[in-house]
Amino acid sequence: MESMLLPIIFGVLQGIFEWFPISSEGNITVILTALGQQPGSAVSLALFLHLGTAVSATAYYRATIWDVLLSIPEWWHGETASTPLVFYVIATLTSGIVGISCYVLLQEIITAFAGGTVVVIIGCLLIFVGLFQRLSATTQTVSSPDPRLSDALLVGAAQGIAILPGITRSGMTTGTLLLRGYDGADAFEYSFVLSIPAAVGGGLLAGIDAGLQGFTPVGAFAAFLTAAVVGYLSIDVLLRLVERIAFWAVCLGLGGFAVVGGVLVL
Repeated sequence: MESMLLPIIFGVLQGIFEWFPISSEGNITVILTALGQQPGSAVSLALFLHLGTAVSATAYYRATIWDVLLSIPEWWHGETASTPLVFYVIATLTSGIVGISCYVLLQEIITAFAGGTVVVIIGCLLIFVGLFQRLSATTQTVSSPDPRLSDALLVGAAQGIAILPGITRSGMTTGTLLLRGYDGADAFEYSFVLSIPAAVGGGLLAGIDAGLQGFTPVGAFAAFLTAAVVGYLSIDVLLRLVERIAFWAVCLGLGGFAVVGGVLVL
């Protein structure tokens, strides 16, 4: 992957896929594996690209993040319960614990199986998430409850599991919140603000643990920058599109293609 074109293309894909509940990591891993990348380095590169869209989400939700940060002194002095702050902290800690455990499992799976088998596993996970999204899509909510400790634990665990390629982070977190009674707008905002520390942690973990084989340092920076810019420019349009398209069916279709393709290369 010496050409600058491929890192830029994958940056564009990450900047678009991240906002869709179709597992950007899973689909980019499948594409990279199909292009001859080893499964381990493909997963690392896919996780690294999340650093770019973490910058996009930070810029897009800067007002919400600023409000949460401003509430820290009041919470510290016991002047307010600051439920959004507590929600994000507990969910992030839970996500980190579950995510690291799943990352260790992921490395064992990658080491134990060939590329075709890994692609089949990703396809099966995509199908599972599609069915989960279908279930959550049937939930009708008028207004969201105040964030609860149980919600933070559940959505944190859902996000941690999403480090596995094929498990869409946005699909799992928004789906969990919808099932817990949150309306769509609040579910998306909580989901994407919560994604920022998780994306940074996952990207750095992959880069430090496995390196970025396949991208030169300049190529990796180009991919990161492209993902950040495209992600910021596209997030508003794509979030509106998510409300109109049944992405659970897209996940089922992509998962089916991945399973068939993985079986063919076994």
